[in-house]
Amino acid sequence: MSYILKWVLMIGFIISALFEFGCVFYKKRPRRLLKEVVENGQTFDAVIVPGAPFKNNTWDSVMKGRVIWSYVLYKNGIVRNVIYSGGAVYSPYYEAKIMGLYAMQLGIPAEHIFYDTMAEHSTENIYYSYGLARNAGFKSIALATDPFQSSMLKAFTKKRFATPVVHLPFVIDSLRQYNYLSPEINPAPAFQKHFKSITERQGFWERLRGTRGKYIPFDKYPDGIVPAL
Repeated sequence: MSYILKWVLMIGFIISALFEFGCVFYKKRPRRLLKEVVENGQTFDAVIVPGAPFKNNTWDSVMKGRVIWSYVLYKNGIVRNVIYSGGAVYSPYYEAKIMGLYAMQLGIPAEHIFYDTMAEHSTENIYYSYGLARNAGFKSIALATDPFQSSMLKAFTKKRFATPVVHLPFVIDSLRQYNYLSPEINPAPAFQKHFKSITERQGFWERLRGTRGKYIPFDKYPDGIVPAL
């Protein structure tokens, strides 16, 4: 076996192992976090659900997973209210409002749905929704999203907020029983007339800075930590 072939096989093995580890991690962590909450009898005044672009008049798998999971958490009494977060970022529809329309079709009452339409990045989803929760008088809060995004935001939520933002990423196996759900909505109420895509307003590096929370004014808070709810 040639030297180059050995390296190719070794790299292939490493990539395969990392992929398998990632799949196991993204299955185990959501189950563990949900189990801890259920066993402790923990409930939350509100849950933050980050948005996803609404394109081609349909909800993609990411948005579907997040919205259905928020419905499952609400239906089972784990959360009392849902904050959908997301502006018109990549398409001319407010992500938060689109998700809210789907959620109402699933069965979450309108009076228990709140909207943040300012956020354009995942870190901003948390920041603006946290502020909304404080204004609404909520005292406990969770985050419901896909396992990957939850992992990416773990350090951010731990570092920047005085009130813990408890992660409840969706459990993929639990969502499968809801695959039959296919609500239909009229997206017109979520349409933004004067839309300009973020790709036209911000370059790649600007968007990356936004994803890292660089446009959030943490410097106005003591030690850069947003006060408790």
